[in-house]
Amino acid sequence: MSHSSTNVTIQRVPRLPFIDTLRGVALIAMATYHFTWDLEFFHYLEAGTATHGWLKIYARGIASTFLFLVGFSLVLAHSNGIRWQSFIKRLGMVAGAALLISVGTYIALPDQWIFFGILHNIAVSSLIALAFLRLPPLITGLVAVLLLGGMIADNWVQPGVLSFPLFDSRWLAWIGFAEAIPRSNDYVPLFPWFSAVLFGVAAAGLCLRHGVFAYVEHLQQKPNLLTKAGRHSLLFYLLHQPILIACVYLASLVIPPPAPDLVSGYERDCRPSCEAQGNDAGLCERFCGCTARALGGQSLLQPLYRGEINLEGDERVNKIVQECSIQSR
Repeated sequence: MSHSSTNVTIQRVPRLPFIDTLRGVALIAMATYHFTWDLEFFHYLEAGTATHGWLKIYARGIASTFLFLVGFSLVLAHSNGIRWQSFIKRLGMVAGAALLISVGTYIALPDQWIFFGILHNIAVSSLIALAFLRLPPLITGLVAVLLLGGMIADNWVQPGVLSFPLFDSRWLAWIGFAEAIPRSNDYVPLFPWFSAVLFGVAAAGLCLRHGVFAYVEHLQQKPNLLTKAGRHSLLFYLLHQPILIACVYLASLVIPPPAPDLVSGYERDCRPSCEAQGNDAGLCERFCGCTARALGGQSLLQPLYRGEINLEGDERVNKIVQECSIQSR
């Protein structure tokens, strides 16, 4: 199939049901992950369950899938030239939804509000990815590999090599080079996640050049529930969490969660904050364990979590911190 005939195919089938179905599968996966987060928030699961172990890998896989499909769909929608009216309308909807998420979480969770989550990334990445639509797919793929390689180097080869204090504020942390990342319930910075979008652009470009879309059309002829969900992914994203939270809240009225282990929870919250300040992991483990036991022994953990204690001005807390700092070294 020639390049010109491929374009005709894309014009005749501007939206492939199979791609929407894949997006629908990703939406269901996202909802299951967020349900786990909700169970943790209401104390049915231990603190940190949704952000550690296989669930952390699961969440990253879901985010990568969404961003890959963003790049893939950009090529589908604009393979014969950027349709600016359609693009700006879609960009405005995503950016507006991202702003709504930021405002809503700032009101509900001011210490962990979402300043740059998956929707923010999709909006910015979609705009930048337009520059790659006309490039050869192999060049786009090479840029994606370089971005991914930078992440691997920064996390495993030489941790922190691409992290700088200059980017620690929320005004710059969204780029992805922060040394101390601000707390947020959803943080998907441009670097390195933009690589997933570029992989999608490169993959769709190769499919376009080699006539693969003609076969994709035949993988699914009729829409199903997942297809319909994928076609309304933004609406699904905005509505699913309020519904899930409401369901878990109603369930908590009937079957209250078990009392949380405040000592273990404090240790899990303390360690990342301690390590983010450049301290050794072993030292942080000893320090956080020491302070957790001391705070628990003086019945200070509950009022601490309720915000009834001023950490900087409370002499009891300051004394515990000083003693544990000495014992942990």
